[in-house]
Amino acid sequence: MWTKKAPSDIDAYLATLSPDKRAALQKLRRTIKAAAPDAEECISYRMPAFRSSGRLLVAYAGFTNHCSLFPCGSVKPFAEELARYETAKGTIRFEPKKGLPVSLVRKIVKARVAENEARGKKKRRV
Repeated sequence: MWTKKAPSDIDAYLATLSPDKRAALQKLRRTIKAAAPDAEECISYRMPAFRSSGRLLVAYAGFTNHCSLFPCGSVKPFAEELARYETAKGTIRFEPKKGLPVSLVRKIVKARVAENEARGKKKRRV
């Protein structure tokens, strides 16, 4: 059960983090915005996130010992590039001081935008 109140916006969420996590996630946020300029920022599952084509695109968060990027889809297509990071089905964990490579984040975000657009086109055909 959650005891903390959900953040009202992304800046409020980031303000609660330690400086190293805040800096890492602010960089991640800028990278996502640059890769998907039409995506809308939101809070989803109490985490900062982006939506595109009416669907979640990616989310990110800071935790006690790491930060995470949630591609809102499988990380399998990027397994080789993510080999040095701890991953789970839909999570990429990284150390705040090391961050994630900007080029990799761009690649993941652009792939997710394409997936969301494809899903939107399939839905409209029905």
